[in-house]
Amino acid sequence: MTRRERLELALTLALVAVAAVAHFVLSDVPAFILTAVALAALARVVGHATEQLGSRLGSGGAGVVQSALGNLPELFIALFALHEGLVAVVQSALVGSILANSILVLGIAFLAGGLRNGTQRFDSARARLISTLLVLAAATMAIPSLAHAFHTPAAPHPEALSLICAGVLLAVFVVTVPLFLKATGEEEHVPARWSLPLTAAVLGGAGVGAALVSDWFVSALRPAIHTLHMSEEFAGLVIVAIAGNAVENVVGVQLAVRNRADFAISVILNSSLQIALALTPVLVLVSLLFSTHLTLVFPTLLALVLLISGVLGALIVDDGESTWQEGVVLVGFYVVIAASFWWGT
Repeated sequence: MTRRERLELALTLALVAVAAVAHFVLSDVPAFILTAVALAALARVVGHATEQLGSRLGSGGAGVVQSALGNLPELFIALFALHEGLVAVVQSALVGSILANSILVLGIAFLAGGLRNGTQRFDSARARLISTLLVLAAATMAIPSLAHAFHTPAAPHPEALSLICAGVLLAVFVVTVPLFLKATGEEEHVPARWSLPLTAAVLGGAGVGAALVSDWFVSALRPAIHTLHMSEEFAGLVIVAIAGNAVENVVGVQLAVRNRADFAISVILNSSLQIALALTPVLVLVSLLFSTHLTLVFPTLLALVLLISGVLGALIVDDGESTWQEGVVLVGFYVVIAASFWWGT
């Protein structure tokens, strides 16, 4: 473990301790902010641990492991939020996590990589495959919302249609996993630096920490939403998504700065894809155990934004090059999306 990693781990432990104090002592808004910061730090630690675990499986397996375990903080948030009946927060957090990676993080990667290296060119069949699958997954997720918005005969059956869509998404995930287990020439296999017991201890500790902080975060969420006069959709779309997912994917920006555009795009978009194909349908199925069931009937604007973002990401990847100007446009588009969901009651 490097000195920087030890410092990050110590800082994360300190932030979790501060979040605990905030939860038990401070008012809801400070607790909401401090627990969100602690969640972002925990997501980063989970990312480090899963990277070390994945390195033992080869570069292809590493990506799958990182995508699966890297979503632990967001999974805990979603489960606690569903228990509290905050369906709108969970729905917007799922869409927001996809947007945070495929629009915000990708835009920052284009911006940072373009300013450092100029126009970056890539010809990655894997990146194109991921972007195509992401469009198909976004379309599948949006179908129940569109059926409801247009009052089709399927509209009175949101749970059944959502379960069908969830089953299809999981089936696609199972079918495509072997493709992502294959290493590519661009992805260099970096041997693990941490021992297996250390990796397991850090991952386990981060998982427990994420579960505790997620509970505190959700407890402060609803009062903070009313105090700050923001919508539940904004809280999920921006705050939960960035705290639980996007921070961990800063590795994609680092790869772009190193002029490894193919690998950067693959890492960033793959995270969004796994949320769409795996995390979302799993939560739909698990929610059957709660009194409040999660469906894929999103607010219409949320569904449309998901579709537009998927198509936009595919178009940008398809031309085989990225510039810093495209990064500015993507980040600006994300700001507009976030602003459109701010206002609450």
